[in-house]
Amino acid sequence: MHQKIAIIDLGTNTCNLLIAAYQDKTYQILYQGKEVVKLGKNGIDKNCLTDDGLERAILAIRKHEERICRFGVSEIVIIATSAIREAINQDWFRHQIKTNTGLELQIISGEKEADLIFNGVKLAFGKIEDHSLILDIGGGSNEFILTEGNEPIWKHSFPLGMARVIEQLPPSDPITPHEIQQINHYFESQLDLLWNRTKNIGITSLIGCSGAFDTLVDLIDQTEPGTKIRTKQEIIIPDFILIYELLIASTTSERSGMKGLESLRIEMIVPAVIFIKLIIDRLQIQKVFQTDYALGEGVLYERIFS
Repeated sequence: MHQKIAIIDLGTNTCNLLIAAYQDKTYQILYQGKEVVKLGKNGIDKNCLTDDGLERAILAIRKHEERICRFGVSEIVIIATSAIREAINQDWFRHQIKTNTGLELQIISGEKEADLIFNGVKLAFGKIEDHSLILDIGGGSNEFILTEGNEPIWKHSFPLGMARVIEQLPPSDPITPHEIQQINHYFESQLDLLWNRTKNIGITSLIGCSGAFDTLVDLIDQTEPGTKIRTKQEIIIPDFILIYELLIASTTSERSGMKGLESLRIEMIVPAVIFIKLIIDRLQIQKVFQTDYALGEGVLYERIFS
């Protein structure tokens, strides 16, 4: 008898839903989808969740609950990440979610988030090459995981998500060379733990999961968001550089017309590609991969293999 699980990942920008069936270490993805919540809007720099953000979250969860009803699911897990765990009013938010949806929000630590992301990537890749660096770029935080022997040997969650960057360093339209320099300096100065941990280690590849990397491959492939499911796809570095140069030279209006760029990412994709380029350049990375598998698939991995 297959067990069915629904995993809701309530992030800073999106509320993702994964529905899967699993049995005897095998699984099948039955549904993947997301709703925009933008919990960080007008409050993430103050670590405060807003009434508007709560309303968007409740609406998104209710829409997901309607979808879940069609699949005969035996377990629903709802996980909250950076914007909620850093918020001074997280207890109020959790209580309101419970009251309005009936679901008990699990607010996880940055370390647990990194663990789940690693397991999600492991589910996609099977074997992960030694000294790969996994990166999940979020709206509230970025998770880095360094691997060896198919296990994480170091992981860290940095509160440097793209929604936070835009609130602190709002870019012009288009972004100016000086602003790119400012954003680069901001990131570089906050990542000492990463630079120190990877010193004298040849990083074999960068594995990117979640929004920004999904958008990158959609732009490269010229596919509409959400229409191509990717367990693993290589991003050729010259292709990345072409997209990087296109994005930093573009206006908001121009980006809104780009095939593969969903409206949610129009603002945040610019600091995201600046961030990715910094990591590639600083760590002299030669291979980059993207995977759709991340936190939700990590929860599924735990259910299958634990």
